Amino acid sequence: MVPTYHVYGIGNALVDYEYRVSDALLARMGVEKGVMTLVDEARQQEVLGALGDTFCKRASGGSAANTLIAVSQLGGRAFYSCKVASDYNGDFYYRDLVAAGVNTNIGSANREAGVTGTCLVMVSEDAERTMNTHLGITAAISEAELVEEAILDSQYIYMEGYLAPSPSGQQATLKARQIARRHGVKVALTFSDSNMVRFFRKELDLMVGDGVDILFCNEAEALLYTGKADIFAAADALRNIAGTFAVTRGEQGALLWDGNAMVEVPTPRVQPVDTNGAGDMFAGAFLYGITHGLSFPAAGKLACTAAAHVVTQFGPRLTLEQTRQLLEEMH
Repeated sequence: MVPTYHVYGIGNALVDYEYRVSDALLARMGVEKGVMTLVDEARQQEVLGALGDTFCKRASGGSAANTLIAVSQLGGRAFYSCKVASDYNGDFYYRDLVAAGVNTNIGSANREAGVTGTCLVMVSEDAERTMNTHLGITAAISEAELVEEAILDSQYIYMEGYLAPSPSGQQATLKARQIARRHGVKVALTFSDSNMVRFFRKELDLMVGDGVDILFCNEAEALLYTGKADIFAAADALRNIAGTFAVTRGEQGALLWDGNAMVEVPTPRVQPVDTNGAGDMFAGAFLYGITHGLSFPAAGKLACTAAAHVVTQFGPRLTLEQTRQLLEEMH
C-alpha cells in the first residue's frame, strides 16, 4: 500500500514576523546577528518595541513547517504535528497551515489557553537573517501531539533540531523516531541552526540515535558537529551517523552523499534579498524530489534551485504558482 504522506514532520509552531533591519539597529538592540536566539516574552516585547515600523511580512512558520509547506506546494502530501494556543496567533497559524495544504493534529477548536510562539525574523541589508524566538506554548510540545497513524502512513518522518532545547519536545521526537523505526518509516533530521549544535550537542546526539536515513545541515553546522576544519573531512565524518545527507553551502551549492558516492551540486547565481527559509526550502524540495522518483543529484538540483528562488524575495517560502513554475523549468 502506498503511504498517504510523503513526509510527516514534528517541530515548533511559530508565527513568523519578518522585519527589515540595519546592522546598527541589531547592535543597538543587543541582538546577535545571523543566529537564532531563544528569548522570554519580556525580551520579545522589548525587541518588538525597538523594531518599530520595519514590519514586512507574517506567516505560519517554524523550520519544519516551512519544509512541509514546501513539500505540499510542490505537489507532495505532508502532515505536521505541532502545538499552538487558543489565541489570535494560534487561529492564524492553523488557517495558514491548512491553506498551504498541510494536514495537522491541531484543529480550530479545543486548543489550550496560552500564548502561541512567535519568531522575529530580522533581515539585514546583506540578506542575512537573525531570529529571536519566544516559544510560548510550543515549548510544551510533547508526545501528546504525535499522531501515530499518520507516522505509520508516511514515507519519512522529519525532525527539526530546534526541538533539542525542549525536554518534552525531544522526547516527542524520540517517540516518533521509535515508531518510525519499528514500522520501516525512514527518519530525516535537520540540525536547524549552529546554536543547536553548539549548545545542545548531547540532545542532538540523542535525536541522531543509532543513525538517521537522511541528515540536512549547512556547512557551518557540519564543521561544528564533526569538529573538522574542512567540509570534505566533515562529510566523511557525517557518514558515520547518516545513511545519506545533504550539506548546503550557500552560493557554493550543496554537497550530497547518496549512500555510495559524494556529489557536488551547484546553485543558480542570484542576488539575495532574504536568506530566511533557504535551508527549509532546500529540505522540502529535496524530500519532495526523493519521494517522487528523482535521483539524489536531480533532487539536489531542484532543492538548490528552489532555495535560490526563495532568497530573492522576502519571506521563507514561494507561492504555489512559483513552485509550479519551478517544476516546469526543471523538466
